[in-house]
Amino acid sequence: MGETVHGRSRATRTVAVALAGVAALAVLFGVLLVLPGMVVDHDLAGGHLAAADRISAVNNVRTTLLQAIGGAVVLFGAYATWRQLRVSQDGLNATREGHVTDRFSRAVEQLGSDKLDVRIGGIYALWRIADHSARDHEAVVSIMAAYLRTHLPWPPQEAGAPAADASINTVRPLETRAADAQAALTCLGVLGQERSPGWLNVSFTDLRRADCDGLWLNGVNLDATSLEAASVFQVNLSGASLIEANLRHAELGTSILRQVRCLEADLRGARLVKADLREADFSGADLREANLRKARAHGAAFVGADLRSADLRGCDLGGADLRDARLDGALASELTIWPNGFDIGVAGLVITEDPGAEPDVLLPAAAITKPIPPLLSS
Repeated sequence: MGETVHGRSRATRTVAVALAGVAALAVLFGVLLVLPGMVVDHDLAGGHLAAADRISAVNNVRTTLLQAIGGAVVLFGAYATWRQLRVSQDGLNATREGHVTDRFSRAVEQLGSDKLDVRIGGIYALWRIADHSARDHEAVVSIMAAYLRTHLPWPPQEAGAPAADASINTVRPLETRAADAQAALTCLGVLGQERSPGWLNVSFTDLRRADCDGLWLNGVNLDATSLEAASVFQVNLSGASLIEANLRHAELGTSILRQVRCLEADLRGARLVKADLREADFSGADLREANLRKARAHGAAFVGADLRSADLRGCDLGGADLRDARLDGALASELTIWPNGFDIGVAGLVITEDPGAEPDVLLPAAAITKPIPPLLSS
């Protein structure tokens, strides 16, 4: 019964379309047959033409009408084609978004797997989605930050994780003790190059011996995070927050730490050679035995910081705030630049020869595997 009604309805529509087509052709025929003569008569305004001239004038008007109708048909066809393409494109976009959503959901589900390789696969799947879908970029970065916070909390909480007070020489590199977390960190840092300005929370995270080389971690909240013996070479940390962070023995050479907040941070034995520390805040930080050779620390704040036994040879401290800073035994050279009015004679500095140009670090990531000597200040 339903099929019969449907068939009748389709037949009715077909007849209606056919009748409309016949009517349109009849109107067109009438226009081409009658209208040209009316136009010519109107233009003559009661005048007279020879029969041959009138026929020629009528044909000229008819030709013009045909050209106008043909142009209208072409324009209508172009519009209809554009509309069809637009509808098709909208359909493709909807299909593509649906596929991306499905892939996104499956990748997020993989992060909860008990199998390491499945979790790593989910991380790289999300990374690929972020590369091809601008609208999912920020979401993927946030997921990576949350993954690090929940899988590597500081202090450590999971069974089998190195204890917070374990010797750093007994802690394996992050890429071997938690390969999925290292992949998430790398993903976050690479995607950070195109991340919209904003606060990203990776605080209270265990990133000991992590490989952060070349990553973009600008504006990231790393408060109270442990980056002990991590390789943070040539990393963009501008505007980041490292309040009370553990950066003992971290490799920070040539990294950008402009306007970074390192209040009360532990940077004992850290290597900040040729790092950009301009306008950074190291108030109350522990920088004993840190290497700041050739670092640019113009305008930085070291209020109450402990710089005893630090290497400041060739460091630019012009405009820096050194109030209440402890500098006993710190190394300085004739190339060290001090703030105006700073009295180096009463600071307890050791003035020695400048070591010259700093050699390039060929394998910075090797820092995460090398044995760490004990700190004299410990």
